[in-house]
Amino acid sequence: MAWFTFPADNLLCRCLGIFITVWLTLLFVFIIVPAVLGVSFGFRRLYMRTLLKIFEWTTSRMEMGAKEKNQQLYKPYSNGIIAKKPPSSLQQELLELRGSASCSRTEPEFEMADIFYFCRRGVESILDDEVTKRFSSQELDSWNLLTRSNYNFHHISLRLTVMWAVGVLLRYGVLLPLRVTLAVTGIGLLVVLTTLLTFLPNRELMLYLSEKIHLMCYRICVRALTAIITYHNRENKPKNGCICVSNHTTPIDIIILANDGCYSMVGQLHGGLMGMVQRAMVKSSPHIWFERSEVKDRHLVAKRLSDHVADKTKQPILIFPEGTCINNTSVMMFKKGSFEIACTVYPVAIKYDPRFGDAFWNSSKFGMVNYLLRMMSSWAIVCSVWYLPPMNREEGEDAVQFANRVKAAIAAQGGLVDLIWDGGLKRAKVKDAFKEEQQKLYSKVLVGEQDEGDQGDSTHLEIENPDDSTKGQ
Repeated sequence: MAWFTFPADNLLCRCLGIFITVWLTLLFVFIIVPAVLGVSFGFRRLYMRTLLKIFEWTTSRMEMGAKEKNQQLYKPYSNGIIAKKPPSSLQQELLELRGSASCSRTEPEFEMADIFYFCRRGVESILDDEVTKRFSSQELDSWNLLTRSNYNFHHISLRLTVMWAVGVLLRYGVLLPLRVTLAVTGIGLLVVLTTLLTFLPNRELMLYLSEKIHLMCYRICVRALTAIITYHNRENKPKNGCICVSNHTTPIDIIILANDGCYSMVGQLHGGLMGMVQRAMVKSSPHIWFERSEVKDRHLVAKRLSDHVADKTKQPILIFPEGTCINNTSVMMFKKGSFEIACTVYPVAIKYDPRFGDAFWNSSKFGMVNYLLRMMSSWAIVCSVWYLPPMNREEGEDAVQFANRVKAAIAAQGGLVDLIWDGGLKRAKVKDAFKEEQQKLYSKVLVGEQDEGDQGDSTHLEIENPDDSTKGQ
């Protein structure tokens, strides 16, 4: 009786077919077509304003419920544990610690009190570690109906519990399937269309269409993250034949910037799905992918970058000089390799709003697939992008000084903390050369030499460590 079917089965299939047809039609008309044309209906902005109103309501309910139950709502911060003095030289701090008795001596010498200075500095570094806390998610004062907070806010009242449950159903039942569909569409179109472009005999036409295809696919991927991006000072956008450098929070920084213009990517060649996408992209666009063994050859990397920027018809190169992802609270040391090339540098500052979702990729904790699922199940990705005026090396300025000047400009514009530390310290130990530099500074104090800034070259030491996203060379 294989020909016999239940009417309910036919009805179910018809309903499923109608649902899929309507779903794909709405997806195509309201998301994919506007992405291709580069227009927006304003739905995402309205969605963001609605979320802010909901967050304000949940915050007021949390505070009211916590007050009724006499509970501590927010976690007290530990920033005030250590009362640090304004930065001064090593010699000045040691003289203050030794007291007035040592100031009367004509010849400097070692004193037991010096030990307490280094002990104090060590304890301060442990309690207020400027490096480690830059690789963990920002903690929020209020609750955004996600589970990132340390507190179970949805247990405070029944209304919050209901609101949290509705949010879970909306994020995983509606937003996640929609975003996955868009992501697959964007990546699939990128691979297929860039591969087809290689069959065009006219190279100029191929490069022109490649730029349009990349821009279209990146815009679809931006909508797959429900990214709401505000671009500032577009008159400073990077131009061909230059290098664009930016602070680095997440691999999706590439999508955020490429949504507003095409770039040539620099990175390590991967395998699997990522490798397939890289190989398809490089066939129709001048991206620079390195083998793992080539990445360690700084001269080869510099030569290929120099050859690229020498051609003013090629797209600007996008580089993340930090070499690893930072949690968007600070900017850490820029590797000097990108600043040794004689060309104009266009700095870009990216600042994410953590209220809608945590964009930071903690590669030590989450794999790429897990991280992308977390992004697609958050409320949205909201960020601001500032294009800073182009910068060039000044006369007498070396690559390290130029890198620090660019880093300081990015930190100031994005409201980020400007740190001297190398981001590679999250996986590697401090180099012996760094310890030796501090020993040299102390030895100068003992022999009576006047130091001209204790930090010296120790702020420029680099950790030889491959980057998470393999872009900071």
